[in-house]
This record gives sequence, C-alpha cells and structure tokens, in this order.
Amino acid sequence: MVFQRSNVTKPMKSSKPSDIFKPFKDLKFLLDKKALSTARCRENDIEVHRIVKTDIEKESQLFLDAMDGVKPFLDKNITQDLSVATFEKGVETDTEPETMVMLKHLVESGKGFVVADTQEYMEGLGYKVHPDIAKRLHRGDFAIQGDIDLHGLTAKEAHREFETFLKEAIRNGKRGVLIIHGRGLSSASKPILKTKVFQWLTSGPWRKWVIAFSSARLCDGGAGATYVLLRQRPVTKRLRKQKNARLLNFINV
Repeated sequence: MVFQRSNVTKPMKSSKPSDIFKPFKDLKFLLDKKALSTARCRENDIEVHRIVKTDIEKESQLFLDAMDGVKPFLDKNITQDLSVATFEKGVETDTEPETMVMLKHLVESGKGFVVADTQEYMEGLGYKVHPDIAKRLHRGDFAIQGDIDLHGLTAKEAHREFETFLKEAIRNGKRGVLIIHGRGLSSASKPILKTKVFQWLTSGPWRKWVIAFSSARLCDGGAGATYVLLRQRPVTKRLRKQKNARLLNFINV
C-alpha cells in the first residue's frame, strides 16, 4: 500500500509576541460599564433634592408662623430716611435672588462646583500615561467596580485595609476602584489619610500597578475620595525597556 503525502499546508505560527504590554486593553470595558457609577451619582442627586425641598418647605412654614398676627401700617405718611430714599432711586444692586438660585443648583446637583478647580483636588499618572486619562477618570468616564471606606481609621489600620483591598481588586480583575479617605478637615495641619493614600499610590510598590488616580466627583465623595485605575500587571524594568525600544524603533523608521 502506498501512502500519498498530503498537500495541506500547516498554518505558520504567528511571529507576533504574546507578551506585548497592553495596559489599556480593558479600558473600553470600563467605559461601557460606567453607567453603574453614574446611577449611584444620580441616586445621590435625587436624595439631595428631597432634602433641599423639605428644608424649603420648613423655612416657608417658619416664616408664616413668625408673621402670624402681624398687621400692616395704615398710616401712609411715614418719614423715610434720606439714605434709604437715595439708595432706592439708584440702580438695583440686590443680588440675593440670583445667589439663592445658584446655591439651590449647587445643593441639588453640584452645578457650579468643580472639584478639579479646588486646592484639595489631586491626581497622578503612571509610567508614560497620557494626562487625559486622569481627567477622564475624574470626569466619570470609567466604571467603578469596587470601593473601600478608610474614613475614621488610624493610619496603620487604613494601610492594612488599603493593601488587602487592592490585592483583592487585582485578583478579581477589577480595574476601576474608589478609595474613601475623607477630607481631613479636622486635622491640625494636613489631611492624614488623604496624604497617606497619595504616598501609597505614588511611592510604594503599588505605583507599578497604577495607571492613574484622581479626586472623585462630588457625588462619589469629591476631594474626600479618590478614583484609582489599575493595570492588569505591574510595570517592570523589563517592560519599560521594551516600550522604550519600540519607541526608538518607531522614531528611527
């Protein structure tokens, strides 16, 4: 019996390396899932609106109670102070109604208040990450898949909880997380926990895992909380050399 050799050509293995560094591979997934964070913010806005509405109703009732029994003057010949009369003839400068409207919008929806414009705002970027990533993170473009509240803990307790939380987040494939540390307004000099979180993210071993971080939006805690965008794997010296080599090859082409 004669066997004939098959003419079927075996597919060649791809020469493309399988370990190409793709730190932003799953960011699209976070963008698609950002509705989770948006829904939470929307719920907070609704709750604040209810509180404001209740307070306005209470103030209106208090005013009516205070004016109960008050009668208007019947005598029209009331001597008017010269300074008051002069002022009333001038240009109207009372801005209280406009101020109250702005305040109402601020309380109801946070409109008019930008966390990024305050001195309490903080952000940071990982190795060769575009600055827009931190801006988009603060804007809420990426979904928040987990959070932890360190507020009220000592620095030692907070560090332990911080470590455990990030390890679990990476193990479970979570890329966007929220760390609540408080604003530290009661601290004598600077906010303790907020400063510690900044140090842990920028100078500790976790800096290799961080793509970017930024202060949260008002509905998620504002300057008292921080969004963190994590990598799938840490940046090592080897990966840095690979990225630098690819960049040099691109420039020399």
